[in-house]
Amino acid sequence: MAQAWKCSGLRWVAGGPVLVWDGGRRTALTWGKRVAFGVAEGGGRTCVGARGHACPVRAAVPGRSTGARCEECARLDRAHSVAADTIADDPRPYRVYLAWFGPGMVKVGITAEERGSARLLEQGAVCFSWLGTGPLMAARRTEELLRAALGVPDRIPYVEKRAVRARLPGAAGERAAEITELHGRAVALGGWPESLTPAPCRPVDHVDAFGLEGLPAAVGAVSELVAGGAVGGRLVAAAGPDLHLETGAGSVLVLDTRLMTGWELVAARGEEVTVPVRQFRAPSGVQFGLF
Repeated sequence: MAQAWKCSGLRWVAGGPVLVWDGGRRTALTWGKRVAFGVAEGGGRTCVGARGHACPVRAAVPGRSTGARCEECARLDRAHSVAADTIADDPRPYRVYLAWFGPGMVKVGITAEERGSARLLEQGAVCFSWLGTGPLMAARRTEELLRAALGVPDRIPYVEKRAVRARLPGAAGERAAEITELHGRAVALGGWPESLTPAPCRPVDHVDAFGLEGLPAAVGAVSELVAGGAVGGRLVAAAGPDLHLETGAGSVLVLDTRLMTGWELVAARGEEVTVPVRQFRAPSGVQFGLF
């Protein structure tokens, strides 16, 4: 029987994206690398637990869930989340940022200063700039100020980010134009908390880090994994949690690595995809079916 592994998700480190497996093993991902795995037969997807603790009942979770947590573990994880606004006494300094994902898609957010740009890589931000640094609640108030005064959202769905990655402007200056304009409007607003130190507009571009230059348009995305299914392809790009894989048929599919968590995965060969796929455009007659 083939050895099975459980994936903890995609992480962004100094050298690029890596897949992390239970037990601490890591698989570095480089452009052109073959990514191939099968889902163990006869099993199901189980809750990944919360905050480093296993789910006490190993609850079953839906294949299409990107969180891979049961209701109770999801509630526990959310209860200790800065994003959920449930922590007000975190003493660490926080940064406010503007992130750009494509034309007309700019969001505002916050991240702990010690994390550097990791949060932006995890979200798949094509371009970003810092706005300021200060205590958590000051950063949170600044985020709310921009949402209310400038209409900048704090969330953009991944499906919208994926849809434009192959059609981004070719010049870094064009990609930075929207956040540069918004940065100027943001710092001109009154009402910034005194404890938040503004930062100059210095756009950081992630096109090279993600491998998006010349990226072929994806024809679809894996919608879920299923027992006995397989995913295989050559890695052509990665952004946020997404892998863009060129299959044996020459078409590019997107795999959200959050769908891999909670499953027992085994090594596989080939470059076919035999799990459910949501098409981005009309099928071309091509079948879409560890390292």
